[in-house]
Amino acid sequence: MPDHDAHIIAHVRLARSQGIGPVTFSKLIDLHGDATSALDALLDGPHARKTGDLNSAKAELSAASKLGAKTLFLGDSGYPARLAAIPDAPPLLHCLGDLSQLDGPILAVVGARNASGGGLKLTRTLSAAVGEAGICISSGLARGIDAAAHGAALETGTIACLAGGLDNIYPPENKQLYENIRSNGLIVSEMPVGTKPQARHFPRRNRIISGLSDGVLIIEAAIRSGSLITARLAAEQGRDIFAVPGSPLDPRSAGANSLIKDGAILVRRADDIIGEFGTLNPDQHVRGQPSTSQTKTQAPVAPIQKIDPKKILTILSPSPIHIDEIVLLADGNAETILAEIQMLELDGKITRHSGGRFSRIV
Repeated sequence: MPDHDAHIIAHVRLARSQGIGPVTFSKLIDLHGDATSALDALLDGPHARKTGDLNSAKAELSAASKLGAKTLFLGDSGYPARLAAIPDAPPLLHCLGDLSQLDGPILAVVGARNASGGGLKLTRTLSAAVGEAGICISSGLARGIDAAAHGAALETGTIACLAGGLDNIYPPENKQLYENIRSNGLIVSEMPVGTKPQARHFPRRNRIISGLSDGVLIIEAAIRSGSLITARLAAEQGRDIFAVPGSPLDPRSAGANSLIKDGAILVRRADDIIGEFGTLNPDQHVRGQPSTSQTKTQAPVAPIQKIDPKKILTILSPSPIHIDEIVLLADGNAETILAEIQMLELDGKITRHSGGRFSRIV
């Protein structure tokens, strides 16, 4: 097991501490100056919390390293600046492949898993053309639109954001695509190696897809879909929202059509996107050589605390309240609460407001 700097170990332990989510993590760093001091405060304060296990933190870093990944830490120079700017930036990001993919302009492309043939064809056409213009394509390695976008951008640059650990390929049929991205692009995850993707992880993953990007393109998305959640997150993060219009008779187009009605940039061809990104140098995106290590190992993963969504709904009312207050009143694991809130939003039971506030739909 390789040696790791004490500061890095403290960073991982704080990130994996009970009741500490990305927002609270950043606040603790701002308050105490560094992860080591924040850990001490958690242990010595009047409201002491269980901090992340030392051996588990070391194992997580070693597992990522043995897989061939590099871990980027929030606050360090190598961490993506766009992602660092969002209020709930991941405290750490495990990266497998070519880190230079993060350097240039990035467009997220997301949409329906059960996409139409026309939607898939248009996704490939747009992604290839945008890639040729020097813009890297990010997405979530899902079926349908995501897979089409990644596949079309393999030669020009693509980033896959995973909901589970770097070693968990989901869906399984995208294994070859995963290997192609690993060899020619970049795969990222905030979760420890060995973590299996669960439903609650995907909304969290979506904030990384949009957070890494300068803009988000929606192609075929239903009104209540993960793609629309990603679009709302992107809007809060100050990203440009692009949408391809579709037939009003197709439910898969309802989300994109709604976004256009609300002011999203209508996309008919790649130039509609490229023009918004500005004049780009095709050689701007310099690609390096990814790691060739194929060794896999698994780090111990702490059990995920569950929370009853009814508890969150009881806390909420038609008057918006801030996410920090929700976490405090729910008295549970911050990351679990944040994930459950996004699932409730996806189910149409709560509404997201500006400034990280939420209200219950009655």
